[in-house]
Amino acid sequence: MSAQPDPQPPAPEVRLRRLRPDDLPEVLRIERASFSVPWSETTFRNLFLHPDADLLAAEVADRLAGYAIVWTVGDQAELGNVAVAPEARRQGIGERLVRAALAAARRRGAREMFLEVRESNVGAQALYRRCGFEVVGRRRRYYTHPTEDALVMRRPLLDTPTPPALL
Repeated sequence: MSAQPDPQPPAPEVRLRRLRPDDLPEVLRIERASFSVPWSETTFRNLFLHPDADLLAAEVADRLAGYAIVWTVGDQAELGNVAVAPEARRQGIGERLVRAALAAARRRGAREMFLEVRESNVGAQALYRRCGFEVVGRRRRYYTHPTEDALVMRRPLLDTPTPPALL
């Protein structure tokens, strides 16, 4: 009798919604676990006031598992931040958030989206490539702690389907 490999656990059910101010304690926990220079609580609070920003949340089992921040000005959008809680990584949540950000920008009329990513963050680069982004430039010494170049990535939005808005 041969041993059967353990089956993969089922992917978690992810619910996408708008980020709320009462999510901030968990957002800040995820932010600090994800970035060497995390955004401040004030930065997030100010983003809630910007009419051109979409703040997206991913929930698993009624708990915040990740978030994405995108803003749109004219026909261009920027993916400012994407983070997934350490315990929820490698489950497709980041990709769901990036695709939701693309759709949000498309709904606002954006024709392209840009982002910056650390040159050493090959995992994030692979995610962005799966979502249709391509490297179009470099920002020298853009990041600190440690100092590192950023790769600028771009994705056209003409082919992005526009699903209904999040609740």
